[in-house]
Amino acid sequence: MAQPLAERMRPQTLDDYIGQKHLVGENSILRRMLDSGFVSSFILWGPPGVGKTTLANIIAKKLERPFFTLSAISSGVKEVREVIEKAKSSRFFNSAPPILFIDEIHRFTKAQQDSLLGAVEQGVVVLIGATTENPSFEVITPLLSRCQVYVLKSLEKSDLLELANRVIHNDIELKKRSIFLDETDAMLRFSGGDARKLLNIIDLVVNAEEGDGEIHITDKKVVERLQQNPNAYDKNGEMHYDIISAFIKSIRGSDPDAAIYWLARMVAGGEDPKFIARRLVISAAEDIGLANPNALLMANACFDALQKIGWPEGRILLAEATVYLATSPKSNSAYKAIGEALAAVGRTGDLPVPLHLRNAPTKLMEELNYGKEYKYAHDYEGHFVLQDYMPKELQGTQFWHAQENPAEARLHENMKRLWGERKK
Repeated sequence: MAQPLAERMRPQTLDDYIGQKHLVGENSILRRMLDSGFVSSFILWGPPGVGKTTLANIIAKKLERPFFTLSAISSGVKEVREVIEKAKSSRFFNSAPPILFIDEIHRFTKAQQDSLLGAVEQGVVVLIGATTENPSFEVITPLLSRCQVYVLKSLEKSDLLELANRVIHNDIELKKRSIFLDETDAMLRFSGGDARKLLNIIDLVVNAEEGDGEIHITDKKVVERLQQNPNAYDKNGEMHYDIISAFIKSIRGSDPDAAIYWLARMVAGGEDPKFIARRLVISAAEDIGLANPNALLMANACFDALQKIGWPEGRILLAEATVYLATSPKSNSAYKAIGEALAAVGRTGDLPVPLHLRNAPTKLMEELNYGKEYKYAHDYEGHFVLQDYMPKELQGTQFWHAQENPAEARLHENMKRLWGERKK
């Protein structure tokens, strides 16, 4: 049985690799790394079909090292430990460590990722991970800190056209036939920057042609062969991220009509409703926040009700929450406050908790004055008393700043009434 076109045409060297010039072009970071013969662990982040697995294979082949692969979909902690043991046994004396490639590493649980840490840290393996999700959210911090992250981009139209022309002239099967790219708009549109999709489309159109005559690829033929809903989009591809981005930005921009339009695009395209609902919850906290705290309640109620009611009625819940969030007053003061506070933690490190704020569950802690000077707010008029709650080095620092909306104006006035000049 003949291999699929995408497998037959998988590049074997960097010179055959199309796209990602910022990583593999002349004098680029990965090419220099390969030329030096030294490769450290890294993660390839990008949409499907842009060459993550191919690039990992090329690197292993170029370095002539043992190459182990795991799929996060079908592998557990047991499989991770087994492959690490194989990697250890494949090394001789001071030979370079083998490469362990993990596809869809974002699907690994924390325990599975933890099981990799020792091998990566000790240099037992060089880890190459591939992910379509942001590794900042999906990869545990200790593992991420030991890996560089390289971002791969969707292929440009020029890259896809170069690939299409290469395969019809060089593939062992396709070059036996006279194939002409009369039109390419539909082929490029449906591939969505995904090389694998492009090759599958060409394979599908060519295989549908009978006889040994000329084959002319046209937009009409591509649409007919795919028999695809024109509203559908690849939920793992770049358009997935572009549309959800437009949706959230329309809510943030207080445009309910645009927000509903992008919601309709996702519904028509078969997007996972729970994904949309989760983004609404995030938007309610990040973009509306304290200007209308009920927005978070609405978004969370939408998420809960969606799981009870299901589809297609769930689209009504999403529409209601979308319009409510888009028409709500906006504030990102809480979002900015946690950002500033995290930046301060990064600058100042683990500052000690002031003694008066510490618990004193033991006699020794009491003798060390833990909690001694603490003033219990409820013992004072108005349930408030002036005292410091920050580490000494940060006293007087403000992270939360009220924004211009009625709800936060009331909160700000209360802070000024209690704290005076200390909370301007």
